[in-house]
Amino acid sequence: MFLALKEIKREKLRYGLIISMIVLIAYLIFVLTSLALGLSQENTQAIDSWHIKRIVLDKDSDINLSQSLITKKELSAFKLSRKDAYIGQASIVVKSKGNKKESAQFIGLDKHQFIFKNIKLVSGRKAASNREIVVDEQFKDDGYRLGEKVSFNSFSGKYQIVGFTKGAKLSVAPVVYGTLSAWKKMQSSRRDFKASAVVSQSSNFEATNSQLKSYSSGKFINQLPGYSAQNSTFTFMIAFLMIISLIVIAVFLYILT
Repeated sequence: MFLALKEIKREKLRYGLIISMIVLIAYLIFVLTSLALGLSQENTQAIDSWHIKRIVLDKDSDINLSQSLITKKELSAFKLSRKDAYIGQASIVVKSKGNKKESAQFIGLDKHQFIFKNIKLVSGRKAASNREIVVDEQFKDDGYRLGEKVSFNSFSGKYQIVGFTKGAKLSVAPVVYGTLSAWKKMQSSRRDFKASAVVSQSSNFEATNSQLKSYSSGKFINQLPGYSAQNSTFTFMIAFLMIISLIVIAVFLYILT
């Protein structure tokens, strides 16, 4: 140990370069890990804020919320508790004069159920009518303001922003919370749809119709478009970088000693 410390003091430049290389590699790994974690959270922030354990979808939806549509008849046998809720999902483009267009995920809610009640606002209030919405604060950062009226895609009518919420992202897109009635109007093909899914905070919640299937929240999240591929790519990059770093450091130390 004495000789090693003496050697380091004698060859300050050489060992300073090695230490700098280790610090830079560690910093790169830290940046990649933070980026992977941030992108992962932006895929699931809204779902995580609901604190759900089970989700019921149409069995032919391929565990994809945007492809699932459930009719009133299929849900007629469901008896929901205070831990269960209906949600309707639609991909939209939010437009407003003077602001850039925003790709978003519209989530229709029943105001008597737990998701609507648990929305945490950073400003404004919750939606009270079919023409009012609560949006993720990304809209605020991009210039949208309380009371501003926006439109969705080519749908008729305007929707007023009455509140901003924090941490509402789904598949990297900001969430727009509205009512189930507003969501139903977006489904122009049929009018007997009740929801896209039924979610529950109970771990033993199951489907009661043969056309529906229940999944754990973990399995549903892993099936989000691009989620698993993105996480696998970053995990491989970080692991490979660590292996290369260990080999490079070992070679340098071997040469030096």
